[in-house]
Amino acid sequence: MLKVLVCDDHPIVREGLKQLLGDDPLIGKIGEAASGNEALAKLQAEPWDVFVLDLMLPDRHGLDVLKQAKCYQPDVPVLVLTMHAEDQYAVRALKAGAAAYLTKESAPEQLREAVHKVVSGGRYVSPSLAEKVLLAWGDQGEAPLHAVLSDREFEILCLLASGKTVTEIAHTLGVSVKTVSTYRTRMLEKMEMKTTADLIAYAIRGGLV
Repeated sequence: MLKVLVCDDHPIVREGLKQLLGDDPLIGKIGEAASGNEALAKLQAEPWDVFVLDLMLPDRHGLDVLKQAKCYQPDVPVLVLTMHAEDQYAVRALKAGAAAYLTKESAPEQLREAVHKVVSGGRYVSPSLAEKVLLAWGDQGEAPLHAVLSDREFEILCLLASGKTVTEIAHTLGVSVKTVSTYRTRMLEKMEMKTTADLIAYAIRGGLV
Protein backbone atom coordinates (compact mmCIF):
# COMPACT_ATOMS: atom_id res chain seq x y z
CA MET A 1 0.00 0.00 0.00
CA LEU A 2 1.28 3.44 -0.92
CA LYS A 3 2.01 6.19 1.57
CA VAL A 4 1.31 9.69 0.27
CA LEU A 5 2.26 12.95 2.02
CA VAL A 6 0.21 16.02 1.05
CA CYS A 7 1.53 19.53 1.75
CA ASP A 8 -0.85 22.47 1.29
CA ASP A 9 -1.61 25.36 3.64
CA HIS A 10 -5.36 25.31 2.94
CA PRO A 11 -7.29 22.83 5.14
CA ILE A 12 -10.11 22.49 2.60
CA VAL A 13 -7.66 21.60 -0.16
CA ARG A 14 -5.88 19.04 2.03
CA GLU A 15 -9.20 17.45 3.00
CA GLY A 16 -10.29 17.28 -0.64
CA LEU A 17 -7.02 15.68 -1.68
CA LYS A 18 -7.26 13.16 1.15
CA GLN A 19 -10.75 12.14 0.05
CA LEU A 20 -9.74 11.98 -3.60
CA LEU A 21 -6.61 9.91 -2.98
CA GLY A 22 -8.34 7.83 -0.32
CA ASP A 23 -10.64 6.41 -3.00
CA ASP A 24 -7.63 4.76 -4.63
CA PRO A 25 -7.39 1.15 -3.40
CA LEU A 26 -3.59 1.19 -3.75
CA ILE A 27 -3.15 4.11 -1.33
CA GLY A 28 -3.08 3.02 2.29
CA LYS A 29 -1.89 6.08 4.23
CA ILE A 30 -2.25 9.79 3.56
CA GLY A 31 -0.27 12.20 5.71
CA GLU A 32 -0.76 15.94 5.67
CA ALA A 33 1.28 19.05 6.37
CA ALA A 34 0.19 22.70 6.45
CA SER A 35 3.65 24.19 5.92
CA GLY A 36 6.98 23.44 4.33
CA ASN A 37 8.74 22.90 7.63
CA GLU A 38 6.04 20.51 8.83
CA ALA A 39 6.32 18.52 5.61
CA LEU A 40 10.10 18.32 5.87
CA ALA A 41 9.85 17.12 9.47
CA LYS A 42 7.53 14.31 8.35
CA LEU A 43 9.88 13.41 5.52
CA GLN A 44 12.69 13.12 8.04
CA ALA A 45 10.58 11.03 10.40
CA GLU A 46 9.50 8.25 8.03
CA PRO A 47 9.65 7.14 4.39
CA TRP A 48 6.93 8.09 1.89
CA ASP A 49 6.10 6.79 -1.55
CA VAL A 50 4.85 10.11 -3.01
CA PHE A 51 5.09 13.73 -1.87
CA VAL A 52 2.31 16.02 -3.19
CA LEU A 53 3.51 19.60 -2.82
CA ASP A 54 1.97 23.04 -3.28
CA LEU A 55 4.38 25.85 -4.17
CA MET A 56 2.84 28.72 -2.22
CA LEU A 57 3.39 27.96 1.47
CA PRO A 58 3.31 30.28 4.49
CA ASP A 59 6.85 29.64 5.74
CA ARG A 60 9.01 28.95 2.70
CA HIS A 61 8.72 28.64 -1.05
CA GLY A 62 7.75 25.26 -2.46
CA LEU A 63 10.84 25.10 -4.69
CA ASP A 64 13.02 25.33 -1.58
CA VAL A 65 10.95 22.61 0.11
CA LEU A 66 11.26 20.47 -3.02
CA LYS A 67 15.06 20.65 -3.01
CA GLN A 68 15.27 19.95 0.72
CA ALA A 69 12.87 17.03 0.37
CA LYS A 70 15.15 15.45 -2.21
CA CYS A 71 18.01 15.74 0.29
CA TYR A 72 16.03 13.92 2.99
CA GLN A 73 14.48 11.30 0.70
CA PRO A 74 16.28 11.33 -2.68
CA ASP A 75 14.08 8.61 -4.12
CA VAL A 76 10.68 10.02 -3.17
CA PRO A 77 8.85 11.30 -6.28
CA VAL A 78 7.55 14.83 -5.80
CA LEU A 79 4.28 15.75 -7.49
CA VAL A 80 3.80 19.52 -7.63
CA LEU A 81 0.13 20.50 -7.45
CA THR A 82 -0.34 24.25 -7.64
CA MET A 83 -2.60 27.04 -8.80
CA HIS A 84 0.12 28.45 -11.03
CA ALA A 85 0.04 27.82 -14.76
CA GLU A 86 2.70 25.67 -16.37
CA ASP A 87 4.56 28.55 -17.98
CA GLN A 88 5.16 30.20 -14.60
CA TYR A 89 6.84 27.48 -12.52
CA ALA A 90 6.78 24.09 -14.21
CA VAL A 91 10.16 24.01 -15.94
CA ARG A 92 11.93 25.32 -12.84
CA ALA A 93 10.14 22.74 -10.63
CA LEU A 94 11.06 19.85 -12.95
CA LYS A 95 14.67 21.00 -13.08
CA ALA A 96 14.67 21.05 -9.27
CA GLY A 97 13.66 17.40 -9.19
CA ALA A 98 9.85 17.25 -9.41
CA ALA A 99 8.50 14.13 -11.10
CA ALA A 100 5.17 15.70 -12.07
CA TYR A 101 3.53 19.09 -12.37
CA LEU A 102 -0.24 19.57 -12.23
CA THR A 103 -2.39 22.63 -11.77
CA LYS A 104 -5.30 22.56 -9.34
CA GLU A 105 -7.63 22.89 -12.31
CA SER A 106 -6.64 19.39 -13.44
CA ALA A 107 -9.27 16.67 -13.44
CA PRO A 108 -9.25 14.37 -10.36
CA GLU A 109 -8.40 11.32 -12.44
CA GLN A 110 -5.26 13.10 -13.66
CA LEU A 111 -3.98 13.35 -10.09
CA ARG A 112 -4.48 9.65 -9.43
CA GLU A 113 -2.91 8.79 -12.78
CA ALA A 114 0.06 11.03 -11.99
CA VAL A 115 0.57 9.37 -8.59
CA HIS A 116 0.73 5.93 -10.18
CA LYS A 117 3.02 7.15 -12.94
CA VAL A 118 5.61 8.70 -10.62
CA VAL A 119 5.53 5.74 -8.21
CA SER A 120 6.51 3.49 -11.10
CA GLY A 121 9.49 5.72 -11.83
CA GLY A 122 8.00 7.82 -14.60
CA ARG A 123 7.19 11.49 -15.00
CA TYR A 124 3.82 13.06 -15.57
CA VAL A 125 3.46 16.23 -17.61
CA SER A 126 0.93 17.52 -20.09
CA PRO A 127 1.82 17.54 -23.82
CA SER A 128 2.10 21.35 -23.75
CA LEU A 129 4.44 21.22 -20.76
CA ALA A 130 6.57 18.52 -22.39
CA GLU A 131 7.15 20.90 -25.29
CA LYS A 132 8.07 23.73 -22.93
CA VAL A 133 10.56 21.48 -21.12
CA LEU A 134 12.24 20.47 -24.38
CA LEU A 135 12.56 24.11 -25.41
CA ALA A 136 13.88 25.18 -22.01
CA TRP A 137 16.46 22.40 -21.72
CA GLY A 138 17.48 22.92 -25.31
CA ASP A 139 17.89 26.67 -24.77
CA GLN A 140 15.52 27.36 -27.61
CA GLY A 141 12.52 29.59 -27.89
CA GLU A 142 11.71 32.81 -26.08
CA ALA A 143 12.12 32.45 -22.31
CA PRO A 144 10.35 34.71 -19.78
CA LEU A 145 12.41 37.51 -18.27
CA HIS A 146 12.67 35.79 -14.88
CA ALA A 147 14.32 32.75 -16.49
CA VAL A 148 17.68 34.52 -16.07
CA LEU A 149 17.36 34.31 -12.28
CA SER A 150 18.89 31.57 -10.15
CA ASP A 151 16.49 29.48 -8.10
CA ARG A 152 17.35 31.46 -4.94
CA GLU A 153 16.83 34.78 -6.74
CA PHE A 154 13.55 33.55 -8.14
CA GLU A 155 12.44 32.47 -4.68
CA ILE A 156 13.25 35.90 -3.25
CA LEU A 157 11.40 37.57 -6.13
CA CYS A 158 8.27 35.59 -5.25
CA LEU A 159 8.62 36.37 -1.55
CA LEU A 160 9.03 40.09 -2.23
CA ALA A 161 5.96 40.05 -4.46
CA SER A 162 3.96 38.25 -1.77
CA GLY A 163 4.50 41.23 0.54
CA LYS A 164 7.39 40.07 2.72
CA THR A 165 10.06 42.55 3.78
CA VAL A 166 13.78 41.97 3.32
CA THR A 167 14.07 41.23 7.05
CA GLU A 168 11.21 38.70 6.91
CA ILE A 169 12.74 37.01 3.87
CA ALA A 170 16.10 36.77 5.61
CA HIS A 171 14.44 35.09 8.59
CA THR A 172 12.47 32.70 6.37
CA LEU A 173 15.54 31.63 4.40
CA GLY A 174 17.91 31.59 7.36
CA VAL A 175 20.32 34.12 5.83
CA SER A 176 21.38 37.67 6.66
CA VAL A 177 19.55 40.80 5.56
CA LYS A 178 22.71 41.79 3.67
CA THR A 179 22.59 38.55 1.71
CA VAL A 180 18.98 39.12 0.68
CA SER A 181 19.83 42.69 -0.34
CA THR A 182 22.71 41.37 -2.46
CA TYR A 183 20.37 38.96 -4.22
CA ARG A 184 17.90 41.78 -4.83
CA THR A 185 20.64 43.89 -6.40
CA ARG A 186 21.61 41.03 -8.70
CA MET A 187 17.98 40.54 -9.70
CA LEU A 188 17.63 44.19 -10.63
CA GLU A 189 20.77 43.99 -12.75
CA LYS A 190 19.81 40.76 -14.50
CA MET A 191 16.27 41.89 -15.25
CA GLU A 192 17.40 45.45 -16.09
CA MET A 193 15.06 47.07 -13.58
CA LYS A 194 15.64 49.98 -11.23
CA THR A 195 13.58 49.41 -8.10
CA THR A 196 12.09 46.69 -5.93
CA ALA A 197 8.68 48.02 -6.96
CA ASP A 198 9.54 47.15 -10.57
CA LEU A 199 10.33 43.58 -9.53
CA ILE A 200 7.11 43.26 -7.55
CA ALA A 201 5.00 44.69 -10.36
CA TYR A 202 6.57 42.24 -12.82
CA ALA A 203 5.90 39.25 -10.56
CA ILE A 204 2.29 40.26 -10.02
CA ARG A 205 1.65 40.90 -13.71
CA GLY A 206 3.20 37.55 -14.54
CA GLY A 207 1.07 35.68 -12.00
CA LEU A 208 4.09 34.49 -9.98
CA VAL A 209 2.24 35.15 -6.72
